[in-house]
Amino acid sequence: MNLPNQLTVARLGLTVVFVVLAYSGLPWAFSAAAVVFGVASYTDYLDGRIARERNLITAFGQLMDPLADKVLMAAAFVVLMDDRCGTLPGWLVIAILAREFLVTGLRLVASAHGAVLAADRLGKQKTVWQMVAASYLLLLQASGEAPFRWCAPLFRAPLLDARWAVPVLLAVTGVTTIWSGMAYFWKNRALVVRDW
Repeated sequence: MNLPNQLTVARLGLTVVFVVLAYSGLPWAFSAAAVVFGVASYTDYLDGRIARERNLITAFGQLMDPLADKVLMAAAFVVLMDDRCGTLPGWLVIAILAREFLVTGLRLVASAHGAVLAADRLGKQKTVWQMVAASYLLLLQASGEAPFRWCAPLFRAPLLDARWAVPVLLAVTGVTTIWSGMAYFWKNRALVVRDW
């Protein structure tokens, strides 16, 4: 297994650690979870960069890299929808999960026909916005705990004020998620029509 694929698998493992920490009930649970989420998100950047630079692109990586992203983001948004946070509306989490399941289903259809559907540009932009939104919301939660209390004033600063930043981030995340899903289906509609 090459290095980019190892990083992809590591992201899946880090997702488990992230969820365990978020629900651990420790006084610094969100602080630790935010750090793990940040590390896991960075592996997404690293594995793609290394794969391109060293020409280590594999069918496993093309399939599992976006899947690992989906698992990480689904975990983050489900954690953030929890009653302890209350920062995410349920409809947005449902839209995100539905998009990810539908795209994964389309990839399975493609796989049955011997094709591998890699993530496209819009999908990557969607992932970036989801990671930015989840990171912001996790840090917002962590700012109430001792390790990250120093950053609490940032969420009241004009550029990062949670009162406007949260709705804007959620709106952009929702739009990019839905738009990228629709575009992905349209681009690969021949696969769906073939099995209709």
